[in-house]
Amino acid sequence: MSQMYKVFVNDKPIIITSSSKNEKNFPIYSFSELEFDDVLLKLEEETIFGVILVSANLELDWQIFTKNLKVIPAAGGLVVNNQQSVLFIFRNGTWDLPKGWIEKGESKELAAVREVEEECGITNLSILKPLATTYHIYKHKGLKLKETHWFLMHSNDASPLTPQLEEGITKVVFLNTIEIKKTLSNTYANIKLVYDAYKQA
Repeated sequence: MSQMYKVFVNDKPIIITSSSKNEKNFPIYSFSELEFDDVLLKLEEETIFGVILVSANLELDWQIFTKNLKVIPAAGGLVVNNQQSVLFIFRNGTWDLPKGWIEKGESKELAAVREVEEECGITNLSILKPLATTYHIYKHKGLKLKETHWFLMHSNDASPLTPQLEEGITKVVFLNTIEIKKTLSNTYANIKLVYDAYKQA
């Protein structure tokens, strides 16, 4: 069972946790102390880079939190090749990992493989294990919570990769560790979480 949920709003985290530790020096509140809209308002302040909500009942409070939002399930993959390089995409000016919505009746695993294949033009994908679940809130006809299930994958496909241009993807490339360090300076906080989970695995 999770001891923490981290939800990003414009790359700023709302951390819902059973621990009162504050390693990031974010403002800290009891979960019941702030209304949902008040939390979002806090994150709009330029001097606040995240908010911690301490929960006495994490799973119950997570259910309360997500009632404010329509949950959009998605899935994606962190793909490694035989050289242990990692597959990245360059989408709309930002480095990212391939992912997309889970279609009706589709499993998380099938969706993750399909999205990686479609966005990168890669084959011979195999799922090694679940890696992480990330969350971010965005506005589109109301507030949505995108819940993305990430899987560690492997491919030995050495053929040229093909970016899915209609999705705003202009580059698909395997990067080594040194190249990834540069890449992480132009990516989303959620993607850094997924990469960290891979490095710690």
